[in-house]
Amino acid sequence: MSDERPGADQTPPEPPAPGRPSPWGNLEETGEVPVVDGDDAGRTALTAGRPGGPGRPGPAAGDGPAAGDRPAAGDRPAAGDGPAAGDEPPGWSATSSGPPASSLPAAGGQVPVPAGGDAPGGGDAGGAPVGEDGAPVGEDGPGPARDPGTTEVLVITGMSGAGRSTVADRLEDLGWYVVDNLPPQMLGALAGLAARARRGLPRVAVVLDVRGQEFFPEVQSALGELRGRGVVVRVLFLEASDEALVRRFESVRRPHPLQAGGRILDGIRRERDLVAALRGGADLLVDTSALNVHQLGARVAEDFGERGRPQLQLTVMSFGFKYGIPVDADHVSDVRFLPNPYWDPALRAHTGQEDVVRDFVLAQPGAEQWLERYSAALEPVVAGYRREHRGFATVAVGCTGGKHRSVALGEQLAARLAGTDVSTRVVHRDLGRE
Repeated sequence: MSDERPGADQTPPEPPAPGRPSPWGNLEETGEVPVVDGDDAGRTALTAGRPGGPGRPGPAAGDGPAAGDRPAAGDRPAAGDGPAAGDEPPGWSATSSGPPASSLPAAGGQVPVPAGGDAPGGGDAGGAPVGEDGAPVGEDGPGPARDPGTTEVLVITGMSGAGRSTVADRLEDLGWYVVDNLPPQMLGALAGLAARARRGLPRVAVVLDVRGQEFFPEVQSALGELRGRGVVVRVLFLEASDEALVRRFESVRRPHPLQAGGRILDGIRRERDLVAALRGGADLLVDTSALNVHQLGARVAEDFGERGRPQLQLTVMSFGFKYGIPVDADHVSDVRFLPNPYWDPALRAHTGQEDVVRDFVLAQPGAEQWLERYSAALEPVVAGYRREHRGFATVAVGCTGGKHRSVALGEQLAARLAGTDVSTRVVHRDLGRE
């Protein structure tokens, strides 16, 4: 029988040049759908992204490959009005200019997007409707998209077993939009969606950790790119001691993600090496070794529960040197130069929170001078944190046991550092340990 299909008597074009992938071959082999540039139909590019992702290049509605660039017979549709029978991907029709959304492969995450970021039906590539002038239209009517510089993203990272899931759950309870285990390469797309969504995504948090396997080493570069675009990125790093992490993994009877065939402790040590750079650049470091899930949830609610743009949360922590310096301290001051009330039998049983001890400490030579000069020295530091959009800092004040001098002076220091753009709180780490 003769082939009566339109264009069946035409000679198929030459196969693509070596090194140029077959569009349908990519679809079948990798799940990647080709996107054709409408300005140069002879070039086929593979574009990663979600359906309707912002700023994705592609053909305008109705555009397709030029006649000379149509797929060769056997693996591409024949030249004519549509693909040859049996060769079209599932869900395509002979007159279709592209695959329906329902036929796109899920595994590859590659989707064709119309040219210029314009989506069918009056929407933009980010899924937000646009007006006649092309400007995005938000919930409150036409208006420009939110300036990317106002977009804020909280990155939750740290050691496996240190409480990332607890923090993520608590943030969701507080109204945050939380994305767990997001590949760092997708941070830019998420920030773009948050900027377009306006009030729809007021607060966005992302959990990034070593579960990302080969993607995780790219976290630092991804964060740098976001900051270069004006996005305010805050990093919350959750820390815990090796002993606490081992105990938690053993209690749930699960292996460490990097344990492989070794011990839990081997996986913990590998992870510490991988996250060292993130830990050093974190805005807020929380040691959860001594915290249960309820205490950690309360800490999250205190730090992130307020609506609107967060101010600087400054924690003034008293501690005892004999119990170790706090691992999450940004600044450490030693007030053991003052006489120790412990050696006064009348004061030994009291704490720095009581008037009798506070008055004794403040009456010592050098106490008021230390308060004045140290608080003055921290003022430019606090101002710098605000300029750099750092939301959290910890100032630690230590004495021998963390019961008298550091407690009294810590509360006085917090009162002096509090201001209109600085919120202070006092934590007495070692009070009551004796």
